[in-house]
Amino acid sequence: MKKILMAAALLTASVIGATAQTTPFLGQNIIVAFDYCPNGYVRTSGQILPINPYVALFTVLGTTYGGNGTSNFALPSTQPIFTKNRRVFTECVALTGVYPTQN
Repeated sequence: MKKILMAAALLTASVIGATAQTTPFLGQNIIVAFDYCPNGYVRTSGQILPINPYVALFTVLGTTYGGNGTSNFALPSTQPIFTKNRRVFTECVALTGVYPTQN
């Protein structure tokens, strides 16, 4: 019986461990320790995007970060985050993903 309980405890511990999110929230920001953004993300450098191909993202961000709200909107522009040895992390925003719901 002890062996079964120990095996169940180990199995539970391995299942509860940290997991990566496979699909980001639309507009979710991430920080990565390499010098590029993964597929589906772009750098948070305040770029202006047209609304038409990014309607869902526009409904999340609106003109919070800029743009005219009729034909374009802006992505966030962030300040660099430095590591202890003065390397810069890359900050990215998801262009696609799960539409975030509010509670």
